[in-house]
Amino acid sequence: MLEQVVERMQKELQSKAFDGSLKFDCGDEGVVVLADGTASQQDRDADCTIKITQDNLIKLLTGKLNPMTGVMTGKLKVSGDMSVAMKLGKLLG
Repeated sequence: MLEQVVERMQKELQSKAFDGSLKFDCGDEGVVVLADGTASQQDRDADCTIKITQDNLIKLLTGKLNPMTGVMTGKLKVSGDMSVAMKLGKLLG
């Protein structure tokens, strides 16, 4: 499932600029890291980390989970540089 997320994010990164690095940390299910114009499942430090379940990550990326609602309800937790997380909307929009 995360492989599909990486593929989708890689396509988005090819057509849109994204500064900084962002990690979706899905716990035991793995990670998705956006950095240096690429998306991968290779774990590394990032400017911003979003802790989220794999299911909620899919909902977030498909527009079924509003980021603010996710934060308010505890479905996702953001740590690090919040401005990087805010750029995610432009990447997905």
